[in-house]
Amino acid sequence: MLTAYAAPAVMAGTAGVVTGQQDLTVAACTSIAGTSAVVAFLVGTWLRHGGQPRRWTTTVPRVALTAALVVTAAGAAALLGWFTAQWLPAHSPIPATPWLERLRIDLPVSAALATTIITLRWRSTTTTQGMSTR
Repeated sequence: MLTAYAAPAVMAGTAGVVTGQQDLTVAACTSIAGTSAVVAFLVGTWLRHGGQPRRWTTTVPRVALTAALVVTAAGAAALLGWFTAQWLPAHSPIPATPWLERLRIDLPVSAALATTIITLRWRSTTTTQGMSTR
């Protein structure tokens, strides 16, 4: 999980410093890296399923499994980003800010990348009936 946090924080933070985008530098260590770490933990935990992977997750083609999980995770993150950026300021005393608007993009992109990496790495380590799955 540390890698899931550190890698996007370093990459996005470096991009923010190089391009002079202070908001990207701040988001790198907050919404981008935080989302990546949380999604990596949740997807990894779900895939491991208590040490016994679900049968269908090891038999479905790797690309199909990855695509299904990416759509699910990115969709949930997009809804959370929308809720936070739109609904929350409209229905609470929290003001709309540019930082909140960034969440519409930061959350689903981070979720999609983390899900893709975790799923592909997990799938490359699983075995089905003694044979390595591809």
